Amino acid sequence: MVAATAPVLLALAGCGGGGVTASPSNSTFSIAPGTAAFDTNCTGCNATATNGSAAEQFTATLASGHAASVTWSVSGGDSNSGPGTISSTGLYKPPSYLTANSAQVVVTATLTGTGSNSVTSVLTITPGFLQPLTPENLALGAAGAATVTGYIAEAGGTLSITYALASSSTGSTGGQGTLGVTSCHHSTTAFTWCTAIYTAPATVTSTSSTWVVASVGSSSVTASQILLNTGGVNSNPVTHESQQTTAILLGSSGGNNKDYDVSGNQIVDCCSGTLGALVQDTASHQYVLSNNHVLARSDHASVGDAIIQPGLIDNGCTPYGEGSGTSLVGALTTWLPLSSSTTNADAAIAQVNSGAVSSTGSILELGALQSGGALAAAPPGISSSGGKGEAASLALKVAKSGRTTGLTCGAVSAINLDVQVSYFTDCAETKSYLTKTFTNQVAISGNQFSDAGDSGSLIVDTNNAEPVGLFFAGGTDASGVGQGVANPATDVLSELGTQAGLTLSYVGAADHAVSCLNYGNSTVAAAQSRIIAAAESARTQQALQQARMLVNPSAGILGVAAGKSSDRPGEGSVIVYVDESSRTVPALIGGVRTVVIATTARALAYGTAPESILDAGSTQTLSTTALAQAVAQKQQIARSLLRLSSAYFAVGVGQSLDNPAEAALVVYVDRRNEPATLPATLNGLRIRYVVMDRFHVTRSYATGVHSPRHCAAHAALAAGNSADLIDLAAHRALRFF
Repeated sequence: MVAATAPVLLALAGCGGGGVTASPSNSTFSIAPGTAAFDTNCTGCNATATNGSAAEQFTATLASGHAASVTWSVSGGDSNSGPGTISSTGLYKPPSYLTANSAQVVVTATLTGTGSNSVTSVLTITPGFLQPLTPENLALGAAGAATVTGYIAEAGGTLSITYALASSSTGSTGGQGTLGVTSCHHSTTAFTWCTAIYTAPATVTSTSSTWVVASVGSSSVTASQILLNTGGVNSNPVTHESQQTTAILLGSSGGNNKDYDVSGNQIVDCCSGTLGALVQDTASHQYVLSNNHVLARSDHASVGDAIIQPGLIDNGCTPYGEGSGTSLVGALTTWLPLSSSTTNADAAIAQVNSGAVSSTGSILELGALQSGGALAAAPPGISSSGGKGEAASLALKVAKSGRTTGLTCGAVSAINLDVQVSYFTDCAETKSYLTKTFTNQVAISGNQFSDAGDSGSLIVDTNNAEPVGLFFAGGTDASGVGQGVANPATDVLSELGTQAGLTLSYVGAADHAVSCLNYGNSTVAAAQSRIIAAAESARTQQALQQARMLVNPSAGILGVAAGKSSDRPGEGSVIVYVDESSRTVPALIGGVRTVVIATTARALAYGTAPESILDAGSTQTLSTTALAQAVAQKQQIARSLLRLSSAYFAVGVGQSLDNPAEAALVVYVDRRNEPATLPATLNGLRIRYVVMDRFHVTRSYATGVHSPRHCAAHAALAAGNSADLIDLAAHRALRFF
């Protein structure tokens, strides 16, 4: 094995010796970079692969300055996982794991037609995090405690995780409570995992968040957010991943028993999601409701397929019937084909086996607070809607109970959303199936609202637990805020009923409130913390000169100032202070966005006027007329807007964050394909941008790593690294097989 302090001299591919140093240029051509260092997640890499993962792009240049035609190859690397891969275009991806604290890889470029005219680069690879911390989020009351676990993509070696309390997800200091001693487990037959026990303060005076932040080497930190609450709620999502031995409660891990990929005779990937809710037909036959991509494998399942709890990802990719750890829930009945142009939801149902599922439709943690701080399971509310669900409205507080993040709450951030979502035929998402455009969907935002594995969760109104939607896709935006998409609850029942020839309704009980676990929404705070570029600041100051001409206290325009936009983070704005009555303010002044804040002349005179909507504490709602007009405009332009640029992948109607009295088009932009400029308005309507990776169907998957033979025989790992990887079994060693 290669030591962590290995010198630049390397052992070449195979078992032989022969040292080599980086030699990135000669008199004919050169390659770049000459040397680089990053982890198994490619933290610090300079490019993006076609599937959105990080990669290192190598270039070859002739001495004349022109591009060189070369053949790329890699050698050296880890004794078991190999050197990684490099494409014919020079795109390098590191191995998924290591068996030592570091490994050195040689990248060789050979000039086409020469056979021997070569130059080399040396890469130092270190293990990164295998997955997010477990749990990613939890709620604790005073003196509550929980174990935080992290995995490193290393089997063997001596690396450990460093844990710290912090007041932010990327910080290293602050935070409340205490951390116990870190305990790490090293083995050559399992990934390294380290635990630490977090204990909340003995007294919690206000509800707030603190973070347990983990770091290893030069990898990006990962963190577990802890909601310290005065209500004494203790909620840990790990309970949603466990096997249930009695009638199954929903909001738990589950999926299709065949939802795995094979290579030869080995299962190399498996995936699962959430068993969301219970529905029934007029003959009282009951069915588990979840997504097509969870129960029906994105159109690739068969009627009658076994549906299990927990899903394969929580049982070491071991199917029901081939080992213990899962329970049979029911049989796949019907689904809405994603390939059909007439379907508009990602949904499927499976008829339950007698006694396998709680016949009340109870969902984990949807009920009242119990002694000890746990939240009881409870059915959704159905008394207001007769079991058909209710329509979503802007800013409605909603909750979901899902496999990965448990019970979380957020708010409806956009309605009437048109969104493009891609699907794959394999768990590791290397084989594209189709991209489907859904219309009239519901967007939800909030810190820690969802993550991979929450697909299929039922979205409910926190006021009455009435079904609002079926969660099916999500992601995290550039500000670190969770963004999710749900099919309207009423549409799901209607379409599934038509497909199956049944009349369906949600199984539930009388309406009741949900104990909302809200981790906040840092959208505005993140935007206001952005540093404005000098050129943008100068543009804002120029517009401010023009804005001063609008000041007229008798007309309710009290003053102006330079500020920052929250509708488009990174852009400056002109703050226009108005009196408490409603005033019409242009969306742009001198081409710069306006932020409208109500205040008083006295506050402005004494310098105490708010500097952003966040400081103003605005709770303003949109008028019905303003919302209807915005929806009508969106309907006219959404299709052409999505076609205008491949960077746009969703558009809906929401509330402007710069002027909450106005509606805005909410446009989602691919962060990996972001245009240099984005319009601030369209047909006079403000545009609010959400920059993020494209929405992802949040099925969780675990990836097996199979490497070519090396000098010493070494079995393939049972789990590997991916952006959506969830631990196969919490606190259990990840086995080789």
